[in-house]
Amino acid sequence: MSASVNSVINFPIVPSIKLPSSNPTNHCAPYSANPYFPLKDRSSIQAPQFLRPILRATTAMETVQSDATVKTSSDLPMKLLFVEMGVGYDQHGQDITAAAMRACRDAISSNSIPAFRRGSIPGVTFEQMKLQIKLGVPHSLQQSLDIERVKSVFPYGKILDVEVVDGGLICSSGVHVEEMGDKNDDCYIVNTAVYVGY
Repeated sequence: MSASVNSVINFPIVPSIKLPSSNPTNHCAPYSANPYFPLKDRSSIQAPQFLRPILRATTAMETVQSDATVKTSSDLPMKLLFVEMGVGYDQHGQDITAAAMRACRDAISSNSIPAFRRGSIPGVTFEQMKLQIKLGVPHSLQQSLDIERVKSVFPYGKILDVEVVDGGLICSSGVHVEEMGDKNDDCYIVNTAVYVGY
């Protein structure tokens, strides 16, 4: 027993590493002045290897984005004033239109637009208010979307277009409640951007 204890306790002593006594703070000096990093030519420093694939991926991503068609405010068939954004969920019943309607309500429910009613924009009347709606909907559910029901959310303004693109999400709500019309535990999520102008 004592032999095994001694073998555990009696570790060999490793000599400690000492910095040069002439300059005890030398370990904080620049590479060229540090004896532990005798680097004479700084131009030989290279980026870590793990950065190179990231740089290549970024370049490839920029190329894809430059080829894609991106709609800007100047492409809209109206003079854009502002953009409202929202998200909507349908946790029970698997109704993608309900999720889209909630997303639109979320986008417009925190805003008031008195400028059109009060004539704050010279030469623009209330009847000239225009809307363009963009919905991010999971691709597999886009055919089930009822655009007319979505339009009914907006109390005023001429809706020029409702654009549906791939987006949103299908995830699990964590529970299947038959009493609420659930066919499964899917939860549908829709994102929207509402462009307002005249």
